[in-house]
Order: sequence, then structure tokens, then C-alpha cells
Amino acid sequence: MRALLQRVTHGAVTVDGDKISEIDKGYMIFVCAMPDDSAQTAEALAQKVAKLRLFKDADGKMNLNILQAEGEALVVSQFTLAADTSRGTRPGFSYAAKPDIAEVLYQAFAQALSDCGVAVQTGKFGADMSVDITNDGPVTIWLDTDS
Repeated sequence: MRALLQRVTHGAVTVDGDKISEIDKGYMIFVCAMPDDSAQTAEALAQKVAKLRLFKDADGKMNLNILQAEGEALVVSQFTLAADTSRGTRPGFSYAAKPDIAEVLYQAFAQALSDCGVAVQTGKFGADMSVDITNDGPVTIWLDTDS
């Protein structure tokens, strides 16, 4: 699985003009399932995210994880993280998991993150979403379970 994680002071997802999820301090997490991913992959990624220390402690150092910082997570499925741009100028997305598998793994990731104790909101799988974020720092981290 791939994830693009951004530390935010605000995040919201709107679908068809309706705000469906919103968080304050926490992580905006864009997630992409790959063809060889499994529920175990989703769980391992969730545990990694829950343990990452990207929030500032009393001394201003990134030393706290999301639970210690009392943050939330907004998880959005984003197949474009699997973009292949090696040929031409139009990206290909054949490296992304098929939608039926990707949706199950996206939900598994969100559930596994929640099981770690993180308050989780989600986008709407397969929808055309408007995502509003205020990146804090900015802090943006790329995670790939294949790395």
C-alpha cells in the first residue's frame, strides 16, 4: 500500500456539495491499495502511521505520535498514488489494485487505524471528492509498504 500523510490543522471532504467528514489537528492520509496488498498490509501500514512521531512536544521537536497529540485521521482513497508516468505525458494506473479489492483494503486500513485508538473519519470510496486541508509545518510523508 501507498500512503501520502500530511500533518494538518484542518481537513474536510465534500462530495456533491455536502461535507461528509471533517477533522481538526491530525493527519490527512491519502491511501492507495496495490494489487499484491492484503489485510495484513493494511494493518501494518496503519500501525506504522499510528506510531509515527510527527507532532511537536513541549520542546518543539517532532516527538509525539497522533495518539499522544490527541489528533484525528481523515483517510481518503486515492488510486492516483499508483500513477505510472514513465511513458508519455498521460499517467497510467495499472499498478493500482482493482476497485473491488481496493475498497476492501481501504476500509481495512481505516478500521485498523481506528483499532489502534485513532479517531478516524473517511472520504467516500470512488467518489469525486473535494478535499480541503491546511497542512501544518508543512509536514508531508510518503509511505510505501514495498519500501
